[in-house]
Amino acid sequence: MYTVAVRRDFRAYHYLIGDDWGKENKKHAHHYCLEVRLQGLELDKHGYLVDIVDIEKNVDKLIAHFKDHTLNELPEFSGINPSIEHFSRICCEYLSTHINAAQVKTIMVTIWENETAWARFRQEL
Repeated sequence: MYTVAVRRDFRAYHYLIGDDWGKENKKHAHHYCLEVRLQGLELDKHGYLVDIVDIEKNVDKLIAHFKDHTLNELPEFSGINPSIEHFSRICCEYLSTHINAAQVKTIMVTIWENETAWARFRQEL
């Protein structure tokens, strides 16, 4: 199985809702790291699983939407806790519909909110 990945760092804000999460209930920033991994069994006629430039273009567009914003205020997070679990799913669903990759069978988005804590969402295509 071939795997191609792109990673980007950005800052965004959020606050947790629905329970007493202590200081996490107050608006705060995270230096997030998003990594998208695409996997498939076959390469195209050029020897690519997917064009990295296309991945980067779509990841950069996605990051621009979230960068320096408060996640709670964005429509994607309406009525849900802006956890990294939800965040990874939202990003994965977006990228799976925007990256042009006929050979890709699996897309995974991992989001770190710090050096040690991360969540991943995986989608079969």
